[in-house]
Parts: sequence; structure tokens; C-alpha cells
Amino acid sequence: MPPSTTDATPGPESGFAALRRFLPYLWPKDQPALRMRVTVAMLLVIGAKCITLLMPFAYKGAIDHMTPAHDAVGLAMALVVAYAAARFGGTLFDNLRNAIFERVGQEAARKLALEVFGHLHRLSLRFHLERRTGAVTKVIERGTKSIDTMLYFLLFNIAPTIFELVAVCVIFFAKFGGGLVAATAGMVVIYIIFTRRMTEWRIELRREWTRSDSEATQKAVDSLLNYETVKYFGAESVEQNRYGESVRKLVDTTTKVETSLAWMNIGQGFITNLMMGGAMAYSVWGWSQGRFSTGDVVFINTMLSQLFRPLDFLGMVYREIRQGLIDMEAMFKLVDTPEEVTDIPDAPDLIAQGGAVRFEQVDFAYDPERQILKQIDFAVPAGGTLAVVGPSGAGKSTLARLLFRFYDVTGGRILIDGQDIARVSQASLRRAIGIVPQDTVLFNDTIGYNIAYGRAGASQAEVEAAARGAAIHDFIVSLPDGYKTKVGERGLKLSGGEKQRVAIARTLLKDPQLLILDEATSALDSRTESAIQDTLNLLAQRRTTIIVAHRLSTIVHADEIVVMDKGQIAERGTHAGLVARGGLYAEMWARQQAEQREAEEAAAEAEAA
Repeated sequence: MPPSTTDATPGPESGFAALRRFLPYLWPKDQPALRMRVTVAMLLVIGAKCITLLMPFAYKGAIDHMTPAHDAVGLAMALVVAYAAARFGGTLFDNLRNAIFERVGQEAARKLALEVFGHLHRLSLRFHLERRTGAVTKVIERGTKSIDTMLYFLLFNIAPTIFELVAVCVIFFAKFGGGLVAATAGMVVIYIIFTRRMTEWRIELRREWTRSDSEATQKAVDSLLNYETVKYFGAESVEQNRYGESVRKLVDTTTKVETSLAWMNIGQGFITNLMMGGAMAYSVWGWSQGRFSTGDVVFINTMLSQLFRPLDFLGMVYREIRQGLIDMEAMFKLVDTPEEVTDIPDAPDLIAQGGAVRFEQVDFAYDPERQILKQIDFAVPAGGTLAVVGPSGAGKSTLARLLFRFYDVTGGRILIDGQDIARVSQASLRRAIGIVPQDTVLFNDTIGYNIAYGRAGASQAEVEAAARGAAIHDFIVSLPDGYKTKVGERGLKLSGGEKQRVAIARTLLKDPQLLILDEATSALDSRTESAIQDTLNLLAQRRTTIIVAHRLSTIVHADEIVVMDKGQIAERGTHAGLVARGGLYAEMWARQQAEQREAEEAAAEAEAA
């Protein structure tokens, strides 16, 4: 199953491991321009902090020169201008830093997103059948966003704050002695301990919120993907209640998270103002003793205000970093999900020379306890047609999945033109095979895009030629937008027959040597099936064809028919031979013929009435 952020609780070791994997995105070896951006951004961070530390000195000098003892209005004004310029300089450097560094963060997120996306497509069909689409998309979304968040907070908040704290302690020690330094450091430590403990509590609440958020998103996505099913059973209120329950939990957890933030802010404000009050009282006492100037009082206040300003965000920063580590770890776990089906080292391409297929004593099990195929052995000569029939659950469609190497066999081997498909590259194998499935799912794009998906780089003329071959060109050009017509989510704007013709056109454009028709017409009405079947017969000409069929009338022309039952080959032969044998195939044929006669009689009676 895909990992979920809801259960991720990284300790220090896993957190450091996530950070180590994250660092290459910060300092990419092959992109010196991005490294230069990081360097310049860090120099701007240091420059901004130096300017920030100089601001209290300018403010102090201006106050001191405003006293009657100095009476230097011009110098005081100059220092005030310098103070304002320093404030602007800090703002300027901070924003320049953000502008320069933005490309680094975005490139890091892009690389990570592409890495995860590519890995997801390399994972086996088993993973994708078990996946929760909403949860996986959330993992990717949060993980890629966490890269930018981690970069920003670690480089531009934590590191500069530590630098500033050390600098403030050094300045306080030099000007006011060790007492103020000890008090400042002590209060900062208390502040950090309080913030950390409160944040740990809030992280647990945040984790609960994440579970609620993922659950609500998953239910919403799942319900919308199954829109038709919801409508079929009039279950809108059921879906709304299920989603409403998830949203109610989300509201409750969100309220807890926000309330806990208020309590943390109150505690932080108390500690900060206690420190500020103590420091100000100490500076006023020093002023009354003649040890400090009036400017020193302002200097201490300004310096501490600047120090505590980034500390005020420490709880949020710590939480975001922890959450970022959780999200990054969840994404890296997704990246680390092992690929079940892999190419052997330096796997050669499949050399297709006609598309002859051979299953040699093939065994297969999705799970060790559930054997699906047992000792399957058959051969299809180049250009020949093999039909596979049998009851539901007999393992017919599994044959197509094994041919595409969505899974590897657990016993025996599969050959195409004498080459073991487990020892050739998956990309070349899948280029040689075309399929028209029972349930054609289209991309939410144009008809032209969906047909052109059959072969990358196909021209418009080639797309139209494939559409003509599938007898759908005239229908497409009759639409207001022609080939640019949007087909909707999963092709829902098209009928079943239209979707099948798009699938046929897509396969024609691919022009494979081996063709699989996986119950390509079983979901269609008789009239549409008859029209589609004629097109399929044209598609199968000059190609090795394997037909997985439910309706036996569509495969009577096959060179050989394999009858499967409970994962084994029960019978094999031609249509005439199997009917004459009087076995399982003959029983299925007789039942379907009887059903067809009943349907025809019912139709005739309805027409007469």
C-alpha cells in the first residue's frame, strides 16, 4: 500500500535521514547556476542580519544626541536617517534573497515531483490496484511543497536566528556585562523549551488533523470518480452523509489545532514580555545609576525586540519543519516502494518478427495462497488467431496482463517470437503489443489527443487515417469542435461504442504486431457489437491476435479456441470441434444460443405489440 502521512512519526534518526536525502536538492551537483543562487542568497541573509544588528546602534546614537548635553540635532537627524536606511536595507536584502532563491526551491520541488511521478509509473499493477488515489496525490502534494518549506525555514529562519542570538549575546557582554547575557540566554532557553513542548502537543493534534484531511479528500475523490454508480443507486444522500461525517471530524480537529495555537501564543507572549520587562527595568536602573545612557535603554529594548521577533515564529517554524520531515519521509517511502517488475541489467529490445506467442507451462498467483493460472501451455503462430473463453474468474484477462508484464509469472515462461519476455526491455515489449480492452478509459482531453496517444509524434493526417480505419472519422468531423472535442472525465461524454472506436483507432495508430482483444465488445449492445466486430476483424488482419471473449459468437472464426476453467485449460480446438465434443464449450454455446433466441422472440413480441 502507498505510505501515508497519517502514520508517519519520524524520530531523530529518520528525520536526519530525510534531511540527508533532501540536501542534494538544495545543492544540485549538475547545476552551478542554482548553487550560485544559494550562495548569493546566504550572503544576503548574512548582510540583512548585519544591517539588523546595526540598526539599534543608530537608534541609540540618535537618542543620545537628542539630550541637552549633546544638543547635536543635525547628527541626531543623520542617525535617524541611517536607522531608517538600515531598516529599508534589511527589507531590501530579505526580498532580494527571496527573489534569487525562489528558482532553487521551485527546481527542487520540480525534480522531486518528476522523480516520484516517474517512479509511480514504474510500479506494478498490483500497487495501483491497491492504491488510494486521493491519499497518494496528497502524499505527492505535501511532499513536494515540503521541499520549499524546509529550504526556506532552515536557511532563512533557523540559521539567521542562531546567528543573531550569538551576536546579541556578544554585544550585550561587551557593553553591559555577563548578567544581561545570562538573563537573555536563560529566557531564550525557557522560551525554546516551552515552544518545543507546546509544538509537540500541537503536532499530535496536527497529525490527527492530517488523518481527517486525508480521509475527507479520499472519500470526496472516490465518490466523484464513481459518479455514475452513485447516480445509479440514488446514493447522493449516502455519499453526502459519509463526506459530511469526515468533514465534521476535520472541523473538530481544525478547531483543536487553532485553539492550541492561541494557547501557545499566550505562553510565548508571557515569556517574551517578562524578559522585555526585566531587561527594561535593569536598563532603567542602570541609567539611574549613571551606568547607562538614555540611548542604552532604547538600545536594549530595540535589540531584544529584534531578537524575539523571529522567535515569535519559532513554534510555527518548528512545527512546519517537523511536518515537512513527516511529509518528506512519506514521499521518500513512496519513492522507496520497490518495483515488482524490473528489467534485467542491459535488457535488449524485443525483436518482433511476426508476433508468434508461446505460453510454456505458465503458473501465476497474485498471492501465494491464491493460485490463478496452473500449467497454461499454448502457442499462437505469427498471424494466427487464438480465442480464450471460459467462466468468469477462470483467469482469462490475467493472460493479457502477463503478456504486458504487468506481473511476472511465478512459473514457466512466456515467449514472443522465441524471446522470453522477462529478458527483454518492458518498453520494447509493450511497443509490440496493442490492446482493445473491455472498459476503455480515456484521458480528459480531446478526441484527437486520445487517438494520438497510440503513437507519440503521430501527425494529424495519421490520426485521421486511424480514425477512418476505426470508422469514427465521420462522427468526429460532425462534432462542432471536431478532433478538438473534449471527451470528459474517463471519456464519459462518449457512448460505449464511440469509446471503443477511439480505442481501436488508437491501436491502429500504434500498429502493433501482436493484438489483444480483451472482451472488447462484451459491454456493448448487439447492434453496436456487430458494427464494432467488423472493425475489429479488419484490425486483426495480418496480426497475431489473442481474443479474450465472453460472447462465443464473436470467436467462431478463430484458428484455435482455448477453454479455461479454474485457472486451467479445460478444452482446446476449433469451434466446430468443441461443439461436437459436447463439453464445457458446447454447454456455453448452447446456453448463449438459447439466450439469444429468447431475446429475439421477446423483441419480436414487443414489436408486434
